[in-house]
Amino acid sequence: MPETPISAALLADALGRTEQQLLGLVQANTSAAHDLTLVALTVEEAARRLGVGRTTMYALLASGEIPSIAIGRLRRIPAEALSVYVAARAQATQSSVALAA
Repeated sequence: MPETPISAALLADALGRTEQQLLGLVQANTSAAHDLTLVALTVEEAARRLGVGRTTMYALLASGEIPSIAIGRLRRIPAEALSVYVAARAQATQSSVALAA
């Protein structure tokens, strides 16, 4: 027996949300999942993934702390470069804490 599809309005009501809020949550989570599968990110995508602003991301690129690559006329940040940056920052933080102790 096939399942009856649930309307967004009914699901939103069951969750105690408005339909607009539910659709917003779906949109936010869909784009976040999409960002995780990309190999090269735009500045905005990379900034969102790090949880920083676009200006901060541009500063990190300009300083060379995070590398970027040119693809034609586009500038992209390798997704793995963000993991390397975070790991290096974590290591530096641990070293500073050890010296302070």
